Amino acid sequence: MKQNIGNTERVIRIVVGLAITALAIVGPATPWAWLGLVPVATGLLGWCPPYAILGINTCKKR
Repeated sequence: MKQNIGNTERVIRIVVGLAITALAIVGPATPWAWLGLVPVATGLLGWCPPYAILGINTCKKR
C-alpha cells in the first residue's frame, strides 16, 4: 500500500470524517453517520483504494 493521498487532503478527510461520525453521537443517530469512519480511516492510513484503482495520486513527488 503506497501512500496516494497528500497531507492537505488527509487533514480534510479526517476533519470531515470526524464531523460526520459525530452526528451518530450527538445528532440524529442514524447508522449512515458511521460512514464517517471511512474518510477517517483513509486519512489516517494515507491510502485510498479507489484512488489506487483509478491511478490517482495527490501526493507530491519526492
